[in-house]
Amino acid sequence: VRRRACSLFWCRILGRPRITMSQTDTPEYAPFFGSMGAASAIIFSALGAAYGTAKSGTGIAAMSVMRPENIMKSIIPVVMAGIIAIYGLVVAVLIAGQLTVGQYTIFKGLVHLGAGLAVGFSGLAAGFAIGIVGDSGVRGTAQQPRLFVGMILILIFAEVLGLYGLIVAIYLFTKSQS
Repeated sequence: VRRRACSLFWCRILGRPRITMSQTDTPEYAPFFGSMGAASAIIFSALGAAYGTAKSGTGIAAMSVMRPENIMKSIIPVVMAGIIAIYGLVVAVLIAGQLTVGQYTIFKGLVHLGAGLAVGFSGLAAGFAIGIVGDSGVRGTAQQPRLFVGMILILIFAEVLGLYGLIVAIYLFTKSQS
């Protein structure tokens, strides 16, 4: 007879065993969570990178009308936005390399989902920040060249937001291996 899982309160009263998640449970649906982690890592990171590229790209286009000699110097926000997508790609490839049917535990699937969401959402936030700062910074640098150093510093801090997500995702990924 199969028993239902019950809350801790009712388990104590009814005397039923409490069903918990272990590191050895390998249900058929466990790889789904890992797949969703890999997908969310690349999807959200790519969305952030696309927004950052598009937003700062429009600023470069507007700036190049006034100062065409500064186009190559102003391409930095676009490059930094592209790096955000690489963070998501790295985590997605790491997770996808671990997906196996029959040996993939529910614990590993949920940890991989968390890793994918960590790098994906932090990449999305970093891409938004890079896009907004890059657009305004490039336009401002066209009028006042001394703003360039300040723009670069702010862009570095925005890029680090994505790096934080990558660090957390890799830490979670390594925890799922032990």
